[in-house]
Amino acid sequence: MSKVSYYTAEGLKKLRDELNQLKDVERPKASQAIAEARDKGDLSENAEYDAAKEAQGMLEMRISKLEETLANARIIDESQLDTSKVLIHSTVKIKNQINGMVMTYKLVAQSEADLTSGKISVDSPIGKGLLGKKVGDTAEINVPSGIIKFDVIEITRD
Repeated sequence: MSKVSYYTAEGLKKLRDELNQLKDVERPKASQAIAEARDKGDLSENAEYDAAKEAQGMLEMRISKLEETLANARIIDESQLDTSKVLIHSTVKIKNQINGMVMTYKLVAQSEADLTSGKISVDSPIGKGLLGKKVGDTAEINVPSGIIKFDVIEITRD
């Protein structure tokens, strides 16, 4: 049984667009590649056919995973969320107590995470450690190198 994931309307649209691309464009290409490889003769010694079948299997697995994700996806009504605590889709400014470095992250669903744009998953160690914290709280986060303490400086929604 899969767990429910929460998305912005934009994030859900990206998932749906990717699924449509895979079904409408990539799936017919994979079928065509198999048909072309099959036409080349003996299937027992046809590496091109084997590769095309394997690619099709990977494509079908990705489609299945996206369909499952979309079936369990929910759009968050951000107007109903408590803005005083760190929740999914909160933008949080934190300060590392050890080196004084200040960072800003937006907490998002796993599939929307993109560290280069400042989006981290709520399932990541830092994301989990920040959930439920308020401005002024200290989050003690277990990371592979030990425990890091972050002060929550600011919580915003956009």
